Amino acid sequence: MHRRDFTASLVAGGIAGMCVDLVLYPLDTIKTRLQSPQGFFKASGFRGIYAGVPSVAVGSFPSASAFFVTYEYFKSALSTFTPPYLNPVIHMVSASLGEMVACVIRVPTEVVKQRTQASPSTSTYRILLLTLREEGFLGLYRGYSSTVLREVPFSLVQFPLWEFLKGLWSWRQGHVVYSWQAAVCGAFAGGMAAAVTTPLDVAKTRIMLAKVGTTEAKGNVTTVLYKIWRTEGLSGLFAGIVPRVAWISFGGFIFLGAYEKARSLLL
Repeated sequence: MHRRDFTASLVAGGIAGMCVDLVLYPLDTIKTRLQSPQGFFKASGFRGIYAGVPSVAVGSFPSASAFFVTYEYFKSALSTFTPPYLNPVIHMVSASLGEMVACVIRVPTEVVKQRTQASPSTSTYRILLLTLREEGFLGLYRGYSSTVLREVPFSLVQFPLWEFLKGLWSWRQGHVVYSWQAAVCGAFAGGMAAAVTTPLDVAKTRIMLAKVGTTEAKGNVTTVLYKIWRTEGLSGLFAGIVPRVAWISFGGFIFLGAYEKARSLLL
């Protein structure tokens, strides 16, 4: 991976991450409150819809940059000795590795953000201090495994589908897709991936919001999913699916469209 490609992926990824997270933040807050164990209205409903946004402002750029740098690097490296028919596998592997790296940055900001979204009367800074005081530094990484278990399947669906749709559209029109066309492909791919991974997102939210000492706080995704299924049924497993699909479809349009545009301008 050349230095110019590295810089383009770094900057374009960060810009795309900031754009999508800040523009669509209200939908994310609604989704989190729908998934919270106390319920939507007890978690403040539509009040304080931007609660926790400072956490996202700090973590969005570096986590998105880390994802795209890793994704582009491994996509480029693996393509040099892999036949073209294995491109979907390359995209899956590259996206999965990208998510694992990005989650090192994303999870602490996600923990603080979601706890603030569920308790908007408490500031982001106070939530951060409370987490550190009660759980220590590792408390910021509660839900890391559940986040990775959500993000990896999500990427296994989203990125191969995104790359396939871009390739198909390019072939149909006889030239490489424009940025807005890449954005449309991103919206469709993101919406599909969001729908099928919603139960994993619900489990991740419950783990991050759980009180210390509870079953959910232990971070076992299978146990949390089983408990939700037993007590709330299918509707509990797919809580927040509408705002999640809407958020990630719009997010995919902005995120991947902005990334393609910014990267093309930088190269």
